[in-house]
Amino acid sequence: MTGLPDYAGEGIYLHIRGERYIDCASGTFNVSLGYSAPEIIDALHAQLDRIAHLSSDFTRAKSAEIFELMRPDLPAHIGAFWFRDITGSGATEAAIRIAQKATGRSDIFSLFLSHHGQTVAATGVSGNAFRQRGFSLPFANSVKIPGPDCANCFYGQVPGSCAMMCARRLEDFVEYASSGRVAALIVEPVMGNGGNIVPPRDYYRVLRETCDRLGILIIADEVQTGFGRTGSFFASTGYAEELRPDIITFAKGAGGVGIPVAGVLMRPELDVLESWEHSSTSGANPLALVALEETVRYIRDHHVLDNVAAVSGRLQRGLLALSRDFRDVTGVRGVGLMQAFDLPTSVDVEQFIALGRRHGLILRGSRYGFGRTVKVRPPLIITSDQVDDLLGRLRQTCQNFQKEAVRP
Repeated sequence: MTGLPDYAGEGIYLHIRGERYIDCASGTFNVSLGYSAPEIIDALHAQLDRIAHLSSDFTRAKSAEIFELMRPDLPAHIGAFWFRDITGSGATEAAIRIAQKATGRSDIFSLFLSHHGQTVAATGVSGNAFRQRGFSLPFANSVKIPGPDCANCFYGQVPGSCAMMCARRLEDFVEYASSGRVAALIVEPVMGNGGNIVPPRDYYRVLRETCDRLGILIIADEVQTGFGRTGSFFASTGYAEELRPDIITFAKGAGGVGIPVAGVLMRPELDVLESWEHSSTSGANPLALVALEETVRYIRDHHVLDNVAAVSGRLQRGLLALSRDFRDVTGVRGVGLMQAFDLPTSVDVEQFIALGRRHGLILRGSRYGFGRTVKVRPPLIITSDQVDDLLGRLRQTCQNFQKEAVRP
């Protein structure tokens, strides 16, 4: 038998050696529409029968057609695209190149705890030192600043009375910590790997005002938040609409059923790259473009955003109930189906995830095991009954954790 016979997917479920699990991680947060969306899979099969690879020279017209299909779901000021990547890391690098070339400046600002990819440049602008430990992977023009983590405010402020100091202090870092030639700030609307950190809505407005005053572009890294995860097509068309990004990167959920696809969206005046300035062998390949197109259509045809709105409140209320009943479960937070809660330590998270597997749940933690957050992000097609099943299994996991957790 060829392939991976121990694994099979069906809807929100992953089957491993005959056991069925609710995939609360949606693959690697990229199986946004579940494992068996028939329209997408059928279209991929049909394309595979025709041809699996073409140079992006031959797929430009199709890329433009898909961009036009996406337009109704984009911020009104976004009018250009670059669909020549298949990973979020590549999209990050494309966005950096666009910002630097368009502005003629060098520095890229990012936030503490941010995550923007795995390549040298993407790791270099991410806000976790442990990811560079042991390597010489500098990004010479990277400046990190405190992010909007209100539960652990860097400045010791109290939410509601801080006047968004974390956004306003950007000006000080530009003045005292940069070269003075700042091209862009890259920011995740919800900081995924950093701990599912959800900024107050006002943060986006103040950050936008500050960047406008300083002439700095904003890159919205929507690799995790895009394609419906937060309840709008992009977070920057919904919860984070006041961010008004100049550039948007996407990947992960854009492939629907896990097909690698990524791209960059931007203001028309930022469409500055020559074809030879950024590309990849498999960028804009036929399978990626089919997955992207069919994912956009599936989200619309199956009213996926409506479903996220209908079930996300139910999920969050259930998590809040767990936090009331189990003292170790704290900090429930999230937008749409990008939910999370905290446990006391990173060791607790590791133990909890293992216990969850015994109850048929696939969960993931934060900061590659260094964080204390448990993320709950099922596929966007999850039903209300399936949310209740998920919550019931989480409750069983909490009960076992309370009894079995290893304490120092």
